[in-house]
Amino acid sequence: MAWISLILAGLFEMFGVAMINKLHNDRNWKSIALLVLGFGASFIFLAYAMETLPMGTAYAIWTGIGASGGALLGMFLYGESKDWKRLIFIAMVLSAAVGLKLVS
Repeated sequence: MAWISLILAGLFEMFGVAMINKLHNDRNWKSIALLVLGFGASFIFLAYAMETLPMGTAYAIWTGIGASGGALLGMFLYGESKDWKRLIFIAMVLSAAVGLKLVS
């Protein structure tokens, strides 16, 4: 259950990052509320996961999901570069997260 919670924390982190971009474009209360909701849910799920998982492992995977997911969201939703080198490094981050899961 802790791993599912950690994945949810990472997904909410991605949502929070997307809402930062939305807030930058649309300065309104809805954008602020969604941003707070996204990051708040992310921290709640991360805290729950860290009750069971080691802090270093949980934090590394959480940041990996957030960073990779944010980069992928930028590519697919906001027209950022889809250069093959960028995709390789994102794959490396995600494979490192999977490796941490396998050894934890």
